[in-house]
This record gives sequence, structure tokens and C-alpha cells, in this order.
Amino acid sequence: MSNEAYERARSAIDAAHAADPKRAADGRAAELVYGERVEAWVVRLVPDAAPHLRLAARCQHLERWLTPRASYPLDKVGYHAWRRGLYVKQAERARELLLAAGVEAGEAAEVATWVSKTGLKTNAGTQVLEDAACLVFLENEIADFAATHADYTEEKFVDILRKTWRKMSPAAQAAALALELPAPIAALVRTALAG
Repeated sequence: MSNEAYERARSAIDAAHAADPKRAADGRAAELVYGERVEAWVVRLVPDAAPHLRLAARCQHLERWLTPRASYPLDKVGYHAWRRGLYVKQAERARELLLAAGVEAGEAAEVATWVSKTGLKTNAGTQVLEDAACLVFLENEIADFAATHADYTEEKFVDILRKTWRKMSPAAQAAALALELPAPIAALVRTALAG
């Protein structure tokens, strides 16, 4: 991929994120901050990450705000349908933006595969994106998640952490163990891993 195509694609992805109405603490679009965090973790896990893998990392949650959770039934089946629908939409939007930026079709297709979560545990690109997303959740989001779900039991949080842990590769699990988590969250992680 040429540097020009990479820069055009990156700018297009960031412009799409910038339209997110939700704002991060620093006032920037929340999904732009999220994309930066996912990319940072991908680079930590794969220091020589290919340019299109870095673009894929920035496409995690691409225009997610356009499909609110409430647009699906508010039960477990609806949640899973919402997530699957998002993966497809985000993957196709990523492919569209990359092709428009001049990224080669094969690389754009690979990005779409990774963003759609196809081949989790068997496709290295898909796995590193999932690893990075889990690490962003643990490092940056879990405390707010816990605060907004105060009605969840300890067992429910432990179950969520176990499911998150199972999705990660051994390298991501090692990185997660090195995180400095708030004491109550760290205790839940210890409980989750002990069970």
C-alpha cells in the first residue's frame, strides 16, 4: 500500500469517527479515541504491524453509533444479533472507505475480514484486533462499565471477565495481567481466573 493511500484511508476513517455524537473526556469523538486506543494496543502486541492491520484497528467500532443497541430487542438474543449486525456493517464500511482511498482490493478485503471478526482464534489479524479490543475494555472501560451496571451481581461481572479472558490470546492475557487495574476490578479478575 502506498503511503498516500494509507494516509487517505486513515483520514477517511478518522473523519467517520469524528461524526460520533458521543464525546470522550477530552471533548473528542468517543469512537475516535477508541480507535486510537485499539491501534495502540495492536502496535504493542505486533510492533511491526502492517499498515492495513493498523487501519483495521482504527476501524474497530466504525460508525457503531449509527446502530444503537436499542434498535434491536433488549434481550440476550437481541444483543447477539446487534453485535453480529455491527460486525457486518463495520466491515463493509471499512472496505468501502479503504477502496475509495486507493487501498488495494486484497488488503481492503483482509481488513473487512478482520473487522467482521471472521476467523477468531484462527486468523492472526482477527485475533489481534480482538485482543486489542479486550485490552482496551480492561484498561479504559471496565470501571465505567461497572459503574453503569451497578445492578449486576459479582457473579455476572466474573462471568463477563471469564468470557473476555477466553477470547484473548496468551500474549494478550499476559498483557492484561500486567495492567494496573482499580482494586475492586483487580479482585474480580483474580476471582474470574481462579474459577
